[in-house]
Amino acid sequence: MNKSLLLGAIALPAIASAQDRPNIIYIMTDQQGAAAMSCAGNPDLHTPNMDLLASRGVRFTNAYCAMPLSGPSRAAMFTGYMPSQCGMIENEMPLVDSLRANTLGSLIAAEGYDCAYAGKWHVNTLSIPDGEFGFRNIKDNGDIGLAESCVEYLCGRNRKEPFFLVASFINPHNICEYARGQKTPHAPVIEPALEECPNLPENHAVSPYDASVLRFEQNQNYKLYPTTSYGPDDWRRYRNAYYRLTEAVDAEIGKILAEVDRQGLWKNTVIIFTSDHGDGNGAHRWNQKTVLYEEVVGVPMIVCLPGGKNAGTVSEALVNNGIDLMPSICDWAGADIPHGRPGVSYRAAAEKGAEGQPYIVTETNFNQTAGTLGWHVRTPRYKYVLYDKGQYREQLFDMTQDRGEMRNLAVETKYRDILLEHRDILKNWLKATPGPDRTRHLRFIPE
Repeated sequence: MNKSLLLGAIALPAIASAQDRPNIIYIMTDQQGAAAMSCAGNPDLHTPNMDLLASRGVRFTNAYCAMPLSGPSRAAMFTGYMPSQCGMIENEMPLVDSLRANTLGSLIAAEGYDCAYAGKWHVNTLSIPDGEFGFRNIKDNGDIGLAESCVEYLCGRNRKEPFFLVASFINPHNICEYARGQKTPHAPVIEPALEECPNLPENHAVSPYDASVLRFEQNQNYKLYPTTSYGPDDWRRYRNAYYRLTEAVDAEIGKILAEVDRQGLWKNTVIIFTSDHGDGNGAHRWNQKTVLYEEVVGVPMIVCLPGGKNAGTVSEALVNNGIDLMPSICDWAGADIPHGRPGVSYRAAAEKGAEGQPYIVTETNFNQTAGTLGWHVRTPRYKYVLYDKGQYREQLFDMTQDRGEMRNLAVETKYRDILLEHRDILKNWLKATPGPDRTRHLRFIPE
């Protein structure tokens, strides 16, 4: 062997140094839809810090949650399983003992990362227990003081080891309190003149062939859906409140980014920004979540790579921001992905512009009302939706021409082959993603 090569090999450390592995910052909001950012082309709000992330990273335009409800969505992120697989199909359900020591935080901590968590946890307690799931709790649930806790952590960290920091904000979730006429606890909402409020969305009306079970669900729980009697002016005020709450959390995110900038962490840090699910925000006269409308299941997602690689680009790759988080973080951290997790890493999509997955699936369960089940399959062009009951429970939309989901193609014969193709995708996914009640779930797919 060449002597100089041998000396060079000896000089290398046995394992990668901390500087060779990126720091990871995961910033999450709650109940923010993908369109609720000015960088997404929305003129009704101004989100300079989310825009900054988009200018320094890759913005994914086809990112979806695993389930449009907080607890199940977060369970998917930190266990790597779909909610129906790990049994967390509604809020406040405990994580099974067999998974408690095998979560994302514990995997990354085992790789030598210092793991810290600030804010809302909800898997299933609102705040993460300190020292559990691989994380140190540096701030309990609540937006006030959360950003400051993250800044303090970044200032006091051990600079010889990589870190994994989660900053989990509540807003714009306070829109739930606003709809009920309650005080918004984590940020105030100032009511302007009606003329200054955003107008109604183009898909404000309920489409003619919408799933009938959704109105049934809406009428089951006034506390969740107090907007059933809303008129146009009420919805405009609602939309104003939603966007102001989004701007409030954007300002908090800005405090963390300012510290990232001050310390020059951009050069060796992966920053991921997303939300656990969206909000109806007046589309199809819907507030809240759980439903499979695009405004609810579509989430913001931006990945900033070390050194500003691919800064300011947009990816149409399909991402499930729940189950795909674990393999992605493991990919960057050099950790092995536990066997049986169904997610796919989006690192290649962010770094190399890879096309990504041929489809992703989101599931839902209206456990808080009448118990309706549903699934949506998103392929590059189409979105297929299936509920377990009611008229027009099967839906198909062309997402290149009808992102607002106003024309249900499932009722048109000429789209029959595409409909059957998507039925088969869902059927095969249910078979390949084992979980409780899968045999019963398969029976809901029409023949």
